[in-house]
Amino acid sequence: MSLKTQLTEDMKAAMKSGEKDRLAVVRLILAAIKQKEVDERIEMTDPLVLAVLEKMVKQRKDSISQYEAAGREDLAKIERYELGIIEAYLPAKMSEAEVQAAVDAAKAETGAAGPADMGKLMAVLKPRLAGQADMGLVSQLVKKSLAG
Repeated sequence: MSLKTQLTEDMKAAMKSGEKDRLAVVRLILAAIKQKEVDERIEMTDPLVLAVLEKMVKQRKDSISQYEAAGREDLAKIERYELGIIEAYLPAKMSEAEVQAAVDAAKAETGAAGPADMGKLMAVLKPRLAGQADMGLVSQLVKKSLAG
């Protein structure tokens, strides 16, 4: 079952069970997916849906930090709830050791040697690790690997 189909089924289940908060978040996800389909005139595949979910996770994390800085714990709590539901649709995250192993393998594969090769290395890693690893962490490990 595709991720988009799973979301639609979860929306129906949330409607039937009366889970209004969960229903609102799932509808929000589906709306973001539909918006991307309409804007780019494409049919969303699982990797594209994962990209939308990753973007939504990043937005929620940014909002949480801003709300906490402003002392708005009530709004931060709502964002945390949404974040939890969105993250449930993402695959399990790789550990730092697994990401480091992927970086080392890609480095050997591409022959990257110095900081100038960062773009080449990231171009190989991004499609492989999309949805499985925090790309900020990947970038840090690539920089560290190429610097040392």
